[in-house]
Amino acid sequence: MRKTNTITIIIFALMAFGFIYFSPGDKYKIEGEKHLANIKMLTEEGQNAEAYLSFDEKKLIFQRAFGDIECDQIFIMNLDGSDKKMVSSGNGKTTCSYFLPGDQRIIYSSTHLADDDCPQPPDFSKGYVWKLYESFDIFSANADGSDVERLTFTDGYDAEATVSPKGDKIVFTSLRDGDPEIYVMDIDGKNQTRLTFEQGYDGGPFFSQDGSKIVFRTSRPKTEKELADYNDLVENGLVRPSALEIYVMDADGKNMEQVTNFGKASFGPFFHPNMEKIIFASNVNSETGRNFDLYTINTDGSNLEQITFNKSFDGFPMFTRDGKRLIFASNRFNKKKGDTNIFIADWID
Repeated sequence: MRKTNTITIIIFALMAFGFIYFSPGDKYKIEGEKHLANIKMLTEEGQNAEAYLSFDEKKLIFQRAFGDIECDQIFIMNLDGSDKKMVSSGNGKTTCSYFLPGDQRIIYSSTHLADDDCPQPPDFSKGYVWKLYESFDIFSANADGSDVERLTFTDGYDAEATVSPKGDKIVFTSLRDGDPEIYVMDIDGKNQTRLTFEQGYDGGPFFSQDGSKIVFRTSRPKTEKELADYNDLVENGLVRPSALEIYVMDADGKNMEQVTNFGKASFGPFFHPNMEKIIFASNVNSETGRNFDLYTINTDGSNLEQITFNKSFDGFPMFTRDGKRLIFASNRFNKKKGDTNIFIADWID
């Protein structure tokens, strides 16, 4: 007992003089996460996801449902998690928000023109599927939510929009031509141009830091059975996300290359600032298929490395421009089962 007390006293003394330091962020860290340090939880309740940085990297915009808010609405908060404000109307369902250059305006997708209420959830009688609501359109607004302007007017799903760091283009996913494909448009919504043309779901696109490349998730059904299942789902505005791979292409759609080949569900890809590797979420190492962690991989498909080791869900990663911090969503250490929160961490190469 005396030996234990002596050791404790020594440890506290070393801490007092700064020779030992325990980061408060370590309480959110899981064994094996050598690339993450000083992890901080920015939200504390509800469903929070897809948090993306403003151009000045002082704020985050994200989608959130909690309390009386039954389906996702768009919020903005400071990088330390303070001053959370809802900036969408509160009507319909929203998703996929992003800041525009100068941070005075934002974009997001919403179903509010079709109905003030939440749309019906997908039919899971066909298994686990994502619903591509045809009532989703892309809108821009002032950062406080005022002056809402519609950017897409075609029939069918328009969503998953992100903005080039160069500030000149918006990339997004649309069902306007009968298959979920990736399109690009100017910041004001003009010159909407299709980039992908292969049968299969193409979505979740992000630009590289220099705006020259796009990384995205895709399904490529091959067999007759896979194609029949895919076509049946798409006709009903559904996608089965059980087999999604990561691809890259030039910003004009040329030189498309496959990065992963896992036959699992990989999504939420984002370029590291060095453009030599990609971070993404996947269940590639999950025995049940339900556990998603963050991974990095070189753009040529080599050097896969597991980054997070949470036993439920980690996803939607985004690096700061200097590559020194990482924002992501996670179920880790939630106060209520099923909650997803936004985290920020120092990135250790």
